[in-house]
Amino acid sequence: MAIDKIYDDIPGTVVFDSDQAIKGYHLNQFCISLRLAPNREAFKADPQNYIDQFPMTPEQREAALNQEWNLLLELGGNIYYTSKLAAFHGINFQNLAGLMTGMGSDYRDMMIAGGRNIDGNRYQSEWDEK
Repeated sequence: MAIDKIYDDIPGTVVFDSDQAIKGYHLNQFCISLRLAPNREAFKADPQNYIDQFPMTPEQREAALNQEWNLLLELGGNIYYTSKLAAFHGINFQNLAGLMTGMGSDYRDMMIAGGRNIDGNRYQSEWDEK
């Protein structure tokens, strides 16, 4: 497995760095636009027309329209901006984290209990050795 950056080996994590910021610029502009009520109303009335105002890739557009939360991050989405899209759909940040981890409402309980066990979760390369 080729690793371009040292943090690429962190399992389950997309680090929002300068490369991701460039890749996701228009996606993030779309998401953050939803903080304003008139924009939310326009998106609700005609999602395709509203989203077409932002020069995203077709994959980014589809991920946004289909609420593919983890894919949005892989495509350059910043979690704080994509959470605006989640809020538009009535999903709070805690529930969004539950959806993204596949844990649903168990996510909250796991975090209250101290988080995920770090053993075997530090580096993806640890998984290759097993």
